[in-house]
Amino acid sequence: MQGGDRKDVFFYQADDEQYIPRAILLDLEPRVINGIQTGDLRNLFNPENIWMSNHGGGAGNNWASGYAQGEQVQEQLLDMMDREAEYCDSLEGFNMCHSIAGGTGSGMGSYMLELLADRYSKKIIQTYSVFPNQSESSDVVVQPYNSLLTLKRLTLYADAVVVLDNTALDKIAVERLHLHKPDVQQINSLIATVMAASTTTLRYPSYMNNDLVGMVASLIPTPRCHFLMTGYTPLTAENAAGQVTSNIRKTTVMDVMRRLLQPKNIMVSTHTKSRDLANAKYISILNIIQGEVDASQVALSKKSPYVQTAHRVSGLMLANHTSIRHLFSKVLRDYEKLMGPKQERQAFMQAYKDVARFNDGGTGTALLQEFHDAKEVVQDLANEYAACESAEYLQRQVMA
Repeated sequence: MQGGDRKDVFFYQADDEQYIPRAILLDLEPRVINGIQTGDLRNLFNPENIWMSNHGGGAGNNWASGYAQGEQVQEQLLDMMDREAEYCDSLEGFNMCHSIAGGTGSGMGSYMLELLADRYSKKIIQTYSVFPNQSESSDVVVQPYNSLLTLKRLTLYADAVVVLDNTALDKIAVERLHLHKPDVQQINSLIATVMAASTTTLRYPSYMNNDLVGMVASLIPTPRCHFLMTGYTPLTAENAAGQVTSNIRKTTVMDVMRRLLQPKNIMVSTHTKSRDLANAKYISILNIIQGEVDASQVALSKKSPYVQTAHRVSGLMLANHTSIRHLFSKVLRDYEKLMGPKQERQAFMQAYKDVARFNDGGTGTALLQEFHDAKEVVQDLANEYAACESAEYLQRQVMA
């Protein structure tokens, strides 16, 4: 096969021999998808798998609105999913890309997670979830609400969540790639690089991690602790002048493995002693090379012949580490600032209560219960990651 890759993992061949992505594009406002339909990729996707809301007004950064609008078009969504599933010879699972801070990615994304888990309960659901920038200058004031409600679904319905933290991505772009004010396209290029690298062993199969189950199983010790941190090197980006920037001139396998464990290359901002983590993991890698048993795996894969790169070797790290709990704790703290400790403040809550699906006769009781349940789920998640730091954790799991 030309290129030596398994194209049928993410593509199928149309009648005109063109490869069509096994993708469904959904949005409640038309701007992004219209850009795709009028851009260079306008002939790539299947038009039957593109859905936009008729009114095109979006979800207004409102989780409840996004969820309700997704629920209203359930049959259309199921038709597209079932059709794509039927095209697959051996369906293994689903990949979902979304943001958790706005309205569509959080609300409609939450409904899609529930729909997939119910319809295809025996299939793996992996997500690439963009977490919001944690700076005080965010233009979405209700992002703690949206994030909390989406995290509940990611915890309960997803099998693996690749966390893409905008705070860390911005920091990497500024400090590592020397981009003064990174734009959306430059940040998205970093995300696309991670996504492509994380699926390389599926597209260019080797002796290990050549299917979704094998890749996920080695990273997730218990079902709920399935949130993965990422690191990538060498990082590159295109600056305003169209030049590709990189701070790496030479790559070897050992150098790449060493750089992957440096905190400045890790794409999750957890505000912890990341350098201690890096040093410990670097020792683990040395142990692997010396043949000692360790909870780490290294998979080698071919390089794509379709993409020209300036470096001979590149590497991706997927890590399941307890320090990610600080990200969840930050969401909980921000939520408490808006809602109040006992839901007495309820700042900016009226827009959520105005959605008929959660209005509950004007009382909003169902909505408040939804927030309460989501808070408990996310708090339990953070607590479980904290418990994982204890040496007795796995023993308790076995006994349970």
